[in-house]
Amino acid sequence: MQKFLLCFLFSFVFGLFISPIIIKIAKKLKAKQTILHYVEAHKQKNGTPTLGGLIFIFSATIIFLCFQSGANSLSVVALLTFLAFGLLGFLDDFIKIKTHKNLGLKPYQKIIGQVGISIFVAVFVYKNIGTSLYLPFGMNEIDLGFFIIPLVIFAIIATTNSANLTDGLDGLLGGVSFVALIAVFIILIFTKNYEINLGANLEYLQEMNNLSLLTLSLAGGVLAFLCFNSYPAKIFMGDTGSLSLGGAICAITTFCGQMLTIVFVCITFVVSSLSVIVQVLHYKRTKKRIFLMAPLHHHFEKKGVNETKIVAIYIIITIIASVLAILLCML
Repeated sequence: MQKFLLCFLFSFVFGLFISPIIIKIAKKLKAKQTILHYVEAHKQKNGTPTLGGLIFIFSATIIFLCFQSGANSLSVVALLTFLAFGLLGFLDDFIKIKTHKNLGLKPYQKIIGQVGISIFVAVFVYKNIGTSLYLPFGMNEIDLGFFIIPLVIFAIIATTNSANLTDGLDGLLGGVSFVALIAVFIILIFTKNYEINLGANLEYLQEMNNLSLLTLSLAGGVLAFLCFNSYPAKIFMGDTGSLSLGGAICAITTFCGQMLTIVFVCITFVVSSLSVIVQVLHYKRTKKRIFLMAPLHHHFEKKGVNETKIVAIYIIITIIASVLAILLCML
């Protein structure tokens, strides 16, 4: 446990150290966020530096590589997934910065990139991990066979896009992701101990330890980022951060067989996506809107709820849902 805590603390401290540097570089490169014209409440945020996701990408990657040891194929592929989505998001942010518009990669370009990464991960799961998933009610397993591949592809694309939609307020995505990562770490520890009781070998123990280290190094980096992203934000994470976070959380939970717990630990991601889907479908059918603005957190803003209060409520909901996920795993 001492190694886990040190990994978290080192990532947090390293993230704090590099944050001012990245903010300074982002300002020098004029890497500023262009706010959508119809988000009136955020006009004063126009020009805030973006690419803040690099803070936890660098801190998590460097600290994890320093602490990992033994069998690490699962954690390395999870790290590569994290970095691949980070790169995809960086390309999206780079185009926005260059054009000074909130329009980066074309939708088909982004989905091609997401599908490509997701297929790689899904095939890796099928060939190297297996086709079974733990149900979120106790440690019972279900064998999906070949269907594990489309499920993993769907889960990764859904999680990354949902994380991207959730990134709309200062400290929102970072706050709920930090809680989710801590919950995933606890679930990892429980899953590891359960498998050890069933006679898991040393290699499995090392794999789970390294996944746990990656999770905590990412949590430490995100916490450091939050010190500069909480209201009023000095830097935004951009798609660089939101896509990489979604990819990492989904990959880690998938690799330990707990993919279905994403619905709980990332409950706010689910809410953001569903609010957009419902809004679009209802508007196409009736030409009327259910929400004043989607995703849902912008609806609350339009209703006059303070931004920091919305973030606090979302974090509290994530904590409650995460505790429920942990308890369900222990049944």
